[in-house]
Amino acid sequence: MLLYIYLIAITAEAMSGALAAGRRNMDMFGVAFIAFITALGGGTVRDMLLGNYPVTWTQHPEYIYLTISAGLLTVLIARFMHRLHSLFLILDAMGLIAFTVIGCNVALRLDYPTPVVIMAGITTGIFGGILRDLLCNRTPMVLRKELYASVSLAVAILYLVLRHWGINHDVNLLASFSFGLAVRLAAIRWSLALPVFSYAPGRWND
Repeated sequence: MLLYIYLIAITAEAMSGALAAGRRNMDMFGVAFIAFITALGGGTVRDMLLGNYPVTWTQHPEYIYLTISAGLLTVLIARFMHRLHSLFLILDAMGLIAFTVIGCNVALRLDYPTPVVIMAGITTGIFGGILRDLLCNRTPMVLRKELYASVSLAVAILYLVLRHWGINHDVNLLASFSFGLAVRLAAIRWSLALPVFSYAPGRWND
């Protein structure tokens, strides 16, 4: 199940990357590259940080074909994308959770301590979007809008706690997905966000 959700997630992320590239008027190479980075960047950064070589997508070239094809397809259907906005939000939330759980499992397989496992999950979940926004010259959206990175953190902790308690893996996945999806969609629906730190040097001198 996790593999199928992962494939759906990297497709959706690639399409979101292509749309971001389109907003910056990039050429077809730019669209394809941003789509690829958005979809697979999080896992790439995770593998490099954990020393998990070879990097996952290098052993699965079909991921390259899928993400680049999804990005280029987005160019053709961009005029209809606004109608799929709600679906994209759901797929993105599912992708965030899937990436987080996969990242945790990679770190667990390498016998890293719990804090590293959690950070591996978060990195996998959010870093593709961070790279997309940096390459498109934007402040990363995952760090400044509705709950997103914090949802990844919560899912990673829940997944590890249930795993520690010996909960069946399928039940654990269902619980983690249900919780993460509910929190993420609630954050979108009611614009839930963490407190914002706003620093203006002159203000503190008054």
